[in-house]
Amino acid sequence: MRTSDGRTPARRKGVGILFILGAALCFAFMNLFVNLAGELPVMQKVFFRNLIATGVVFVLLLFTKEKFRIKSKECLLWLFLRAAIGFIGVILNFYAIDAIGSISDASILNKLSPFFAILFSVFLLKEKPKAYEVAFVVLAFAGAMFVVKPTFTMQSLPAVSGFLSGACAGFAYTCVRVLGVKGERGMMTVFFFSAFSTLVALPFFIAFYEPMSPFQWFSLIMAGVSATGGQFCITAAYRFAPAKEIAVFDYSQVLFAAVLGFAFLDQMPDVLSLVGYVIIIGAAVGKQLVSRHISKKHAAEQGAPKGQPTSPAPPPEEPPKEPPEG
Repeated sequence: MRTSDGRTPARRKGVGILFILGAALCFAFMNLFVNLAGELPVMQKVFFRNLIATGVVFVLLLFTKEKFRIKSKECLLWLFLRAAIGFIGVILNFYAIDAIGSISDASILNKLSPFFAILFSVFLLKEKPKAYEVAFVVLAFAGAMFVVKPTFTMQSLPAVSGFLSGACAGFAYTCVRVLGVKGERGMMTVFFFSAFSTLVALPFFIAFYEPMSPFQWFSLIMAGVSATGGQFCITAAYRFAPAKEIAVFDYSQVLFAAVLGFAFLDQMPDVLSLVGYVIIIGAAVGKQLVSRHISKKHAAEQGAPKGQPTSPAPPPEEPPKEPPEG
């Protein structure tokens, strides 16, 4: 069976996986270039990270029918929430990248966002998580402790920042879902966040600007290019396949970050961090496998002969209209 674009479902899933792997590689490069930029103010890095995305999406919106029109006043509130919390998340993530000593550690902590999204969906979407989802959230947070290695001193601050960046990204992810339900365009969501972040970072960029070498200019521009590429790749990925089938491949960013960190920064995760990676990624894979098994079971029950007991099928998982990645 083929879809409207002539591709089989398996082919579409394969294309979606390739796009999400491309997004993971782009965001890993973003983390690398942020680190390579050296000791510059975090806001200076945040400004460049969002400036390029703002310019690209601005041009694209000019060629759309609705241009910069926002769906409703209610959507405007959620756009502000998504932008503000996402902006804080990017600041925390960039601080962690600079200070934590391992871009792969920073990446895995930021990838806690899907688990935080489950928690935030309880309050924002009034969704009741299933028992297995709660169990995997607890497991993922336990894995995060191996990466954070809390000492309750200032030495843990960078890792805690990375952990909180994952929480902010999870909140942003949930806001994107709300906006999708309310009919807001994904491209407008990305533009609003990017433009908001650029404008808020601009005064800090001017006030605390530090002169940059040609290599630092190159690094920050490439960080912005990489982030923009990641946004478009992950958006394309979820157009080809639902999140429940391909989202777990986004964790390949941790592997890419580890390879890039070793190759360019001479970084090597310690044993505890590696244990944390295995637990967190294992929780993500486990959650996806259990979810898929339950979906297949419900589908089989729905197709059972009349007279046999069936249980209601779970609501379909709606893929994000745009990525939560700051």
